Amino acid sequence: MKNQKNSQFNAMMENLETTLHSQGYNSICGVDEVGRGPLAGPVVAAAVILPYDIIIEGLTDSKKLSPAKRDRIFDEIAQLGLVCAIGILDNEDIDKINILQASLMAMRKAVSDLSENPDFVIVDGNYPIPQIVQPQYAVIGGDALCQSVAAASVVAKVTRDRIMDHYQTLYPSFSFAKHKGYPTAAHIAELKEFGPTDIHRKTFKPVADIINQYDLV
Repeated sequence: MKNQKNSQFNAMMENLETTLHSQGYNSICGVDEVGRGPLAGPVVAAAVILPYDIIIEGLTDSKKLSPAKRDRIFDEIAQLGLVCAIGILDNEDIDKINILQASLMAMRKAVSDLSENPDFVIVDGNYPIPQIVQPQYAVIGGDALCQSVAAASVVAKVTRDRIMDHYQTLYPSFSFAKHKGYPTAAHIAELKEFGPTDIHRKTFKPVADIINQYDLV
């Protein structure tokens, strides 16, 4: 019975955009963020309005795509001229207000910076975006269920990855182009050897532990 209910729920979510369109919502915006887990760098959110009649081949949750496929879809979104916007909060903002609040603020910024006001917003996750005027629906796993959210996940992921690639050139002792700031074994080893950089999140435990260990300010 539980599996049947889960299947029915997933089917409903997969048809969410179709249902909303049938109810008169013609401008549906997907929103997603990337970068909650890393020890360094920003959290990046994207908002994308995906017209109902546009199909992007291979579009799905960015985590299920190779870097090459993400780049191709990112370029196609740009070439199609889809309405989209980015919200970025850096590591200092994250340390000030915590990662959840920073993620929500980045998503709100992305929606508010759109050049066109959407009729409805679908956000990935279980938290609605605070202080936006549009009706919205928070969908856990929305980046795998809704095409507009999947588009936002790709834009957010590619944008953040390129930011971290740039940080690789600024901090050559760290392999940011490889681990993107996530707490891999290589990243932890770099932290222990070189200490935190200006883009590290000082409130995150592995970084805080090293700061406390060496009494760094």
